[in-house]
Amino acid sequence: MPAPLLEASGITKSFAGVRALRGVSFELRGGEVHALIGENGAGKSTLIKVMAGAVTADAGTLRVSGEVVPRNDPAMARALGIAVIYQQPALFPHLTVAENIALALEPGGIWRTVDWRARERRAKELIDRAGATIQVDRLVSTLSMPEQQVVEIAKAIGAEAKVVIMDEPTASLTETEVSSLFRVIGALKNVGAGVIYISHRLEEISAIADRITVLRDGESIGTCEASAVGREQLIAMMVGREVAAVYPKRAVPIGEVAMELRGVGNRGAGLRGVSLHVRQGEIFGIAGLVGSGRTQLAETVFGLTPADSGEIVLDGAVVGIESPADAIACGIGYVPEDRRQHGVVLELPIAANVTLSSLDAVSSFGMIDRGAERALAQRYVERLRVKTPSVDATAGTLSGGNQQKVALARWLATKPKVLILDEPTQGVDVGSKAEIHGIMMDLAAGGMAIVMISSELPEVLGMSDRILVMHAGTVAGELTRAEATQEKILTLALGHAL
Repeated sequence: MPAPLLEASGITKSFAGVRALRGVSFELRGGEVHALIGENGAGKSTLIKVMAGAVTADAGTLRVSGEVVPRNDPAMARALGIAVIYQQPALFPHLTVAENIALALEPGGIWRTVDWRARERRAKELIDRAGATIQVDRLVSTLSMPEQQVVEIAKAIGAEAKVVIMDEPTASLTETEVSSLFRVIGALKNVGAGVIYISHRLEEISAIADRITVLRDGESIGTCEASAVGREQLIAMMVGREVAAVYPKRAVPIGEVAMELRGVGNRGAGLRGVSLHVRQGEIFGIAGLVGSGRTQLAETVFGLTPADSGEIVLDGAVVGIESPADAIACGIGYVPEDRRQHGVVLELPIAANVTLSSLDAVSSFGMIDRGAERALAQRYVERLRVKTPSVDATAGTLSGGNQQKVALARWLATKPKVLILDEPTQGVDVGSKAEIHGIMMDLAAGGMAIVMISSELPEVLGMSDRILVMHAGTVAGELTRAEATQEKILTLALGHAL
């Protein structure tokens, strides 16, 4: 039997006295997809950083194709054929797609002539092999997150990587885009490459993985054949307990209409004639493919890109929202999709993050009362069960699920009547997902109107009272909880009538 493509044995790593990995072992064979799963903080990121040479293990051995790697670093990892596609793509925003690919693949040297046409042909070929249609002369800053991930995949294909590590590659992809990614993974397997696949979406794991390794608290709980283990068993292995309900939906009183949109349009954002209403105590789901206008609608309502037609009605009165300050004054809160860029400031303490949108509540005469700030933050840390040693810790030290809770706390501190949540559980583990859904239900039970945008259809179906489906910047249809199915949502999202 040939040696594994990659084998990690007894990997141990500590940071400032905290043990992140405790003797973890893992192997990847050629032509397989080996899923690595576990809650945030389980040690997955640290393990792949050791494999990629970004972090040096305190103990343990790494082998590639049977040969011991005595000292790994990023350059060595690339030379050994290891490519990592992180959840947040590492691309240069002010360079084109072709230039980003070239930086990763072309040999260095200052004094050389660049064949621009050959460079663009090569980039187009790799983008095609990645299953996408992206103009290679586009600046990366103009690409969506899914498109940026495609560029990273193209770089890995071009490098002829033997080991491809994918960290939450589908976190912001639609069902159609996920299918395209799976085809690319299949092509990698066919040429003998191995894929380490990290995801919190257990339904994807079952569909794509050959084997699954579960980490918990920095230890390997076990490795099993994907065909021999079920979802409930995996959850129990991941969290060490049974998760009774990832979608803890319950009936709560539905009140008056809190917000209504009447023919809202925004030419710059591609929105036209959007009408909807959401009631107090209601979780109103918005579904649709990437590019359908879901996030653009949220940004329009919140005043980031103000509407140029139609009316926004709050508590029965038409309001003018020209900026986020107007939206906050009207009682609207907005937790954006990209929490690392727009949801939290990673370098700031948790206390400063929580009060960022409600400074008036902790200030007097233009000066922030740090004691009041910490006290307010502490209330929300306790209320949302944020796992942190102190509100003075920086947001960047938290796991993804806890960062999402801090982003949520920031807007709860403004005491909104309407809360817009864009991909509220994107990239968080199953335990954190259940906790965030529980918080949403508690807020709805308290009378808050919640608008939830999600690409994850089980989440839309599991948590929504009503579902609005968008296509090409407008409303494709609306479904009640009772009549909604994945098939109906996808049919509307693709622009077809039911």
